[in-house]
Amino acid sequence: MAEPFATGVGVLDRSVAILDCVESNPMGTSDLARALGLTVSTAHRLATALVAHGLLRRDAAGCFHLGPRFATSALAETAQPVLAELCAETGESAQLWVRRADRRLCVVSIESAEELRASQPVGSLLPLPRGSAAQILLGERNPDGHRWVESVEDRAPGVGSVSAPVRLHGDTVAAVCLSAPTQRLLPSPGQRFGAQVVAAAARIEAALQI
Repeated sequence: MAEPFATGVGVLDRSVAILDCVESNPMGTSDLARALGLTVSTAHRLATALVAHGLLRRDAAGCFHLGPRFATSALAETAQPVLAELCAETGESAQLWVRRADRRLCVVSIESAEELRASQPVGSLLPLPRGSAAQILLGERNPDGHRWVESVEDRAPGVGSVSAPVRLHGDTVAAVCLSAPTQRLLPSPGQRFGAQVVAAAARIEAALQI
């Protein structure tokens, strides 16, 4: 197979060729294999790995598209003012988290002005599955049908949170999270601030669809 800009690292070159291919023309496994001169099994293996890393996504028809990881910068830029308003409205810290393999990465963080606060700086990388944001990114749902998920002292003593999903093309690409000391979250994080967190996530979703 002739590979433009080949580096000699075959797996990487073929993976980038797949990304280049679907960027201009989303397609399924067989078409990818045909376009790039790969076997169907190789195209499937590489594309599936790229999906697992968020570099590709697959639609209901089986076609591959560029994945949510390519939207992270736009996602963070869109979320920044929304989370600043959420923090101002509630007085509590707000973050935006995205999944990175078996961990979650904070890409936006707005800290509460309270002396006692719960926050994580941008760039924080925490293991799954502890915390409400982690539960959202893992696809867990509220058993009572709410769009938010809450946690109380799941990740750290004295800290609670409530999170809601941000969805793009039907997939959860991020979690909006509001975190605070548990005494300020009574009777529960979700009952206290769930509606505001869900509304913030919906605003981010709407902006991404434009």
